[in-house]
Amino acid sequence: MMQNVHLAPETDEDDLYSGYNDYNPTYDTEELENDTAFQQAVRTSHGRRPPSKTSLASSMGRPMTGAIQDGITRPMTAVRAAGFTKAALRGSAFDPLGQSRGPAPPLEAKNEDSPEEKIRQLEKKVNELVEESCIANSCGDLKLALEKAKDAGRKERVLVRQREQVTTPENINLDLTYSVLFNLASQYSANEMYAEALNTYQVIVKNKMFINAGRLKVNMGNIYLKQRNYSKAIKFYRMALDQIPSVHKEMRIKIMQNIGVTFIKTGRYSDAINSFEHIMSMAPNLKAGFNLILSYFAVGDRDKMKKAFQKLIAVPLEIDEDDKYISPSDDPHTNLVIEAIKNDHLRQMERERKAMAEKYIMTAAKLIAPVIETSFAVGYDWCVEVVKASQYVELANDLEINKAITYLRQKDFNQAVETLKMFEKKDSRVKSAAATNLSFLYYLENEFAQASSYADLAVNSDRYNPSALTNKGNTVFASGDYEKAAEFYKEALRNDSSCTEALYNIGLTYKRLNRLDEALDCFLKLHAILRNSAQVLYQIANVYELMEDPNQAIEWLMQLISVVPTDSRALSKLGELYDSEGDKSQAFQYYYESYRYFPSNIEVIEWLGAYYIDTQFCEKAIQYFERASLIQPTQVKWQLMVASCFRRSGNYQKALDTYKEIHRKFPENVECLRFLVRLCTDIGLKEVQEYATKLKRLEKMKEIREQRIKSGRDSSGGSRSRREGSAGSDSGQNCSASSKGERLSAKLRALPGTNEPYESSSNKEIGKCWCSPPVSTGITGLEKIRCLLCGSTWPSNRKTKNCSQKKNR
Repeated sequence: MMQNVHLAPETDEDDLYSGYNDYNPTYDTEELENDTAFQQAVRTSHGRRPPSKTSLASSMGRPMTGAIQDGITRPMTAVRAAGFTKAALRGSAFDPLGQSRGPAPPLEAKNEDSPEEKIRQLEKKVNELVEESCIANSCGDLKLALEKAKDAGRKERVLVRQREQVTTPENINLDLTYSVLFNLASQYSANEMYAEALNTYQVIVKNKMFINAGRLKVNMGNIYLKQRNYSKAIKFYRMALDQIPSVHKEMRIKIMQNIGVTFIKTGRYSDAINSFEHIMSMAPNLKAGFNLILSYFAVGDRDKMKKAFQKLIAVPLEIDEDDKYISPSDDPHTNLVIEAIKNDHLRQMERERKAMAEKYIMTAAKLIAPVIETSFAVGYDWCVEVVKASQYVELANDLEINKAITYLRQKDFNQAVETLKMFEKKDSRVKSAAATNLSFLYYLENEFAQASSYADLAVNSDRYNPSALTNKGNTVFASGDYEKAAEFYKEALRNDSSCTEALYNIGLTYKRLNRLDEALDCFLKLHAILRNSAQVLYQIANVYELMEDPNQAIEWLMQLISVVPTDSRALSKLGELYDSEGDKSQAFQYYYESYRYFPSNIEVIEWLGAYYIDTQFCEKAIQYFERASLIQPTQVKWQLMVASCFRRSGNYQKALDTYKEIHRKFPENVECLRFLVRLCTDIGLKEVQEYATKLKRLEKMKEIREQRIKSGRDSSGGSRSRREGSAGSDSGQNCSASSKGERLSAKLRALPGTNEPYESSSNKEIGKCWCSPPVSTGITGLEKIRCLLCGSTWPSNRKTKNCSQKKNR
C-alpha cells in the first residue's frame, strides 16, 4: 500500500511556484515594433493578401477551422469548452449558458402521499416529541414531559408498523426506538411511577438488538433504592457492574459507590466498608471518603476513623489556586481576560467543589471528634492538627470555633468564651467570626455592654460581615436607639441581601418606630424568601392588626395555623380578632381550640367562662373558673365566680359551701361575706348573725381606711388639682394600651355575678334585679354594660340601673 505513497522532499531548494511567470516571447505584443520578421511580413505582399473564400484543406485532408464547407462553418474544436459545441450558422449569437432556450423547467414536486414521505414525516414528528419531552422535564413540568413521552411512544409504534409494511425489518430505526423507550422510562421515574418505569426498562434490557442496554440496570437499581427494596437494588447494581467492561473505570466506581450506600442503608456496614475501601484505593473521592468515615463510626472503630479522616483530607481537589485569578501586571488585555474567567462556569464549579469538600471535612470532624479520644476537646485538637498539615489550613480555625459551640451545647459557657477569646489576635476573618459569636453569647446573657464591645470588634475586623452588623444592630436596638439599629440592619443587607435575620430585625424596628407600611414591606419580602416561617406570618398578621385591618390579619393568621396548627397563641389571637368583629361563634371555636392545646392560659379561660355565662350556661363555666383558681390560687375572684355560677344555676347549697370555703381562705373579703349573709338569711341558717357581725366590722374598717386616705388627699389638694390634667391624659394613654386580660376582667366584673344582690325575702319586689355596674377602671370598649338577667344596657357613667324584667328561676 505504501508503494504508491510519495513523500514530499524535505529540502526547500525547489520552488513549488517556479515557472508560472515564464512566457513565450512570441506573445510579447509590446516588442512587435522591434521584431524584424514581423515588420518584414507586414511590408510584403503576404501581409496585404486578401482572405481566401475557398476552403483550405489541411495536410491531412480535413477542412481548416473556420472554413465553409457545404454552407456550414467548421466548428472551433479547440474551444469546445467555451460553448461552441454544436454546428451553427455563422451569424448565430454567442450563448454559452443557453439562455436563449428560455427558463429551466420547474422542479419535480414531491409526492407527499408516498409511503416513504409519510414515514419520513412521522419519524421527524417522533424526534420532535422526544425533544419537547426532555425540555419540559428540564423546565420542571414533569406532567407535560410524561405526556409528550407517551405520545412519542404511540407514534413510534405506528412508525414501526408502517416501516414493516413498506421495507424489510432490517431497515427499522433501532436508535429511535431506544431513545423513545429510554425517555419514557425516565419520565415515568421522574413522576414517581416506578412500576411503569421498571416495565419500560425491562423492555429495553431484554431486547438483544439494543447494544449496551445492560447498563440501564443501574437505573433500575436506583428505582428499587427509592422504593427501599435494598436487596433488589444491590442485585441490579451488581448485574450492571458485571456487564460494564473494566475500561469504563469511572462508571464502575460510581456503581460501587451506589452499592456501598445501599449497604449502609441496610446496616451491613462491613460490606459497605469493603466497597468504600476499594474505591479509595482505586479512585479516591470526597463522597466515598465521607461514607467510609460514617461506616467506621457506625462500627465504632476509632483507629480506622482516624485513618479514614486522613484519607479524606488527602483527596485531591484538582482545582486551580486563587492566585491564578490575580492579575500579575497592569496589562489591560490580561486584566480583561482574568475578569472574564473570574466568575465563569468553570470557576463556579471549582467553588462548589471546594465548598463541598469543606462541608464533608467539617461534618466528619464534628462527628468523630467526641469519640476518637477520651474527651471531645482532645478529639478536636487532633482534628485541628491534621487539618493544619493539609491543603485545608483555613478550616482549622473553623474547627476551633465549632469546638467553642460544642462547649455551649454542653452548657459550659466559660470554656466557650475562653476558646473564642483565643481568636482575638488572629487574622481579621477569624477574629470577626469569633467576636460575632462572643457578642451573641453576651447578648443572650443580657450583658449588653460586653455584647456591644465584641460587636464593635467584629465589625472593625470585617466591615462586610453581615452577622457582625446584625449583632451590633441588636445591641443598639436593646438600648432603644431604633433609628441607629435600622442603619446597621440596612448595612448588613447591603453586604448580603440574603441575610434574613437583618431583614426580620429591621421589620421589628420599623414596627417599634410605628412605620407600619415599611415594616409590612420587610415582612412580605421575608415571606417571599421563607415561605413557611411561622414567625414571619405572625408578624405580618400583627402589622395588619396594628393597621386596623382585621380581615387581612385573620387571613394571615389562618395561613399561620396551617403551618403550626397546634399554636395556642395563634388560635387565641384569631379568637380575639373574631370577637372584636362580633363573630362570637368563630371566636368561641378558636378560643376553645387554644384551650385544648394549652389549658393554662388565663386569658383564654377567662373568655370561655364569660362566654358561657353570657349564653346562660353557667354550669359549663364552672370548670373553667375552677381551673383558673387552680392556676392562680391566691386570686379570690376565680373562686367567687365559681360560687356565683353555682348560685345562678340554682345549686344554693353548693354555692353556700363554696362561699364558706372562700371565707375560710380569705376572711377579709367583704363581697364573700355579703353573699354569705344573704344566702344564710334566705335559707334560714343560724350563722347569719355571725357573718353579719363580721361584715359590719369589715365595712367599718374599710370606711375608716377610706377616710384616712381622703384626709391625706385633702391635705395635698392643691398639688393634686394641678396634676389632674396630666393624670387625665395619662389615663387616656393607659386606656388605649390596655390589654385583653383587663378587658375580660372588666367584662367579668360587669356581669351580675359578684356584685348582684341575691333575691331573698327582703322588701324588694320579687322578679326585679338590681344591676350595679363595675367601678370605673379607665378601660375603653365598655361604654355599655348589659344585664344578663334582663338583657338591658346602660352607660358606664351611671351608678345603678333598675330593670323590671321578670326573672326565670
